[in-house]
Parts: sequence; structure tokens; C-alpha cells
Amino acid sequence: MEYRYRCLDCGREYPGDRVRYLCPSCSFERLPGKFARGLLEVILDLDGLPKSGEITPQDLFVYRIPDPSAFPAGNTPLASPRTLSREYGFAELYCKLDSHNPSGSYKDRASQLIAAQALHFGEDTVAVSSTGNAGSAMACAGAAYGLKTVLFVPETAPKNKLMQSVLYGAQVLPIRGSYDEAFALSIAFTETQGGINRNTAYNPMTVEGKKSCAVELYRQFGRRAPDIIYIPTGDGVIYSGIYKGFRDLRDAGLISSLPKLVCVQAEGSCAVSRAWRSGGVADIPEARTVADSISVASPAGGRYALKGLADSRGWCTVITDEAILAAQLELSRKAGIFAEPAAAAAWAGFVHDAPKLEKDAVITVLITGIGFKDMDVFGGRAAVPEPVEPSLEACLERITRG
Repeated sequence: MEYRYRCLDCGREYPGDRVRYLCPSCSFERLPGKFARGLLEVILDLDGLPKSGEITPQDLFVYRIPDPSAFPAGNTPLASPRTLSREYGFAELYCKLDSHNPSGSYKDRASQLIAAQALHFGEDTVAVSSTGNAGSAMACAGAAYGLKTVLFVPETAPKNKLMQSVLYGAQVLPIRGSYDEAFALSIAFTETQGGINRNTAYNPMTVEGKKSCAVELYRQFGRRAPDIIYIPTGDGVIYSGIYKGFRDLRDAGLISSLPKLVCVQAEGSCAVSRAWRSGGVADIPEARTVADSISVASPAGGRYALKGLADSRGWCTVITDEAILAAQLELSRKAGIFAEPAAAAAWAGFVHDAPKLEKDAVITVLITGIGFKDMDVFGGRAAVPEPVEPSLEACLERITRG
């Protein structure tokens, strides 16, 4: 598909003839403690889309995905949590299970398109910085498409996610430092060694890959958008991707308006929410939350997310870590949905807002990662029971005690 890049800040446009990351005019204007400037968004030529509305995510991708069956990202199921729907009183309540992606994460969507970008431009290496999911997703896609993945991570990243990347064959480099230091090293690597940089928001194609979920929801709801979507948010790029997908559908004339997009953030990692409420764009001094995947002090896609909040008439909901952990157990025990803490944050946001929502609203909650990603969070909250004697009487006694 024909496309060009446009800077979110100055509006300058650049041809889509090569790999581009940031606007050369604005990317050097970043002020300390402020959200990054100079992000590029992809502007598509939408005239060639089928007027029937029968489109797929591939129709809105810049690059053709080579052999999608090699890495079947997307096309994730839409679950109807029956017990929870009855308890909260919403007849049309759904969970989009992106935990069913190949690496167990929403980040597979972006990684698939980055892999396609690398192959399109004849590159064999992709570098990325990550706290876990983006890295394991890229490592998984790299293994599927024969690409080398070089992963820079803070040493504090969850071990389950790092082990995933190791098993997929990535070159994993745990850094004795922060995510920001890992990010800077990944940029230096591609600037000096070549390859594609997959960093979230830094590479505009990460937003383009993540928008595929919006097209799937449009299809799953019978060529319409749900009324409200709850999105767990850290750096703002999943939020931006969902926004961009529905915006493309609107600009193509396939929907008349955007769904309300709710930005759900942890209390200890709420830079986007603070900016939305205050009108400023300031980082927070430090991010702390049990939901590591949305633990971000300086959101790379913060400005894009704020644009989506305004355009979709959405809002921000801030929840506590305690609410996130409670949501994780509620989803598991009452819906059979095993979500990592960052994904459970979206459900916690819905639970927080439920009393003020219209009961006939069509609501979707994004489940962005599977619970196996971070098992340490269950310490002290759930445990495998001690063994019982091999007799029915002993088993019944245990069952009676609960």
C-alpha cells in the first residue's frame, strides 16, 4: 500500500521510500522530563480499500506479511465472560484474548510487521529494548522468519520473559541499569551496526502493527466498532495502535465514529493520565507497579495517546496495584482467563468504572498478555496445596476444609 510519514508535532511529511524513525526536525527538541517529540505516523492511501467493508488487517498494512502462517499473530478470539457479565450486569461485555498470540502477548502484532519490514529492506537483524514482552515477541517472530534478534533489557525484567527470548534464540543482553539505558544502547547498536530498530514508538511501524486489533474487532462485531474499549497503558503505543486502526477505518468511510478508548494505568505509572488531566506532557520521576509491562516513567508514545484520547472522547482510569492483583484472580477464577498483571489492569479499569457505565454499552477489555509471563506475582496469594494421603476419606476431608 502507498504511504508516507507525517510528524505528529510539526506536520512535516516524508516519503515512505526507506526506513524512518523520528522527524529529523523535531526529534532533537526533546526537553528533559517531557514526553518525546518528533514521532512519525504513517499516512496511508486508503482509496484502494474495498468499498464493501470486507477488509482484513493485511489490507491496512504497509508491508505484505510473508507467509503469515509462519508466525500467526492476530486473529485472536473474543471471549464472553458469562459469569462476570451477569455479576456486573452488562449483556455485551467481551474480552479480546491477545494472550493467545504465538508468544502470549499483544506485542506479537508489532513484531510481525517489523519482521516484514526487515525482510522488505533486506535486513537480517532486529534490535530492541524491552522490559520483557516486546523482546520475547520479537525473538519469537525472528525465530519464525530467520532473523537475528538482539535484545537489550534491564536486569530486573521478569525472568520468565527473558527465558522465553533465550529459548527463541535471541541474543539477550541484561543491562545493569534502567530501561532508558537499555533503550539508548539499542539505538546506538542500530546506528553503528545496522539492522532494523523495533523500539516501541521510535519505529512508526510498531503502531501500524498494533492497529491490526482494531480491524479484527471491527470484523468480529459485524463491521462496526464496540462502544468502549479498555486498554492497559504504559508507553501509550498499544493505545495509539488501537486508535490508529479505528481512525483508518473512519477515514476510509467504514465506520462513522471512533469507540471511546479508555487508557487504564497503574497508580504508580500514570504519566499519560496525569498529562491528560493537567494538559501538560511531563514524565513522572519513577514508575513503580506490579504490572511490569506498563511500568513506564517516560511514555514513548505519550503524545500519540493524548491525541487518541481527545479524538475518541475517551478518558483515563487509574487503578491501584491491589486492584490489578484482584482483577487477575477474578479473571482466572470466574472467566478462565489467565492474564498477566498488565493485562489484568484493563479489567481492573472496567471494574472501577462499571458503576458509571451504561448497562447496554458494548464493552471490550483488551487482555494483552498471558499470566505465565510473570508467575512471581502470585507469591503469598496462591499456592499449590500440600499433598494428601492416598485415600478418598483424606481427599474428602481436604475438600470439606476448602
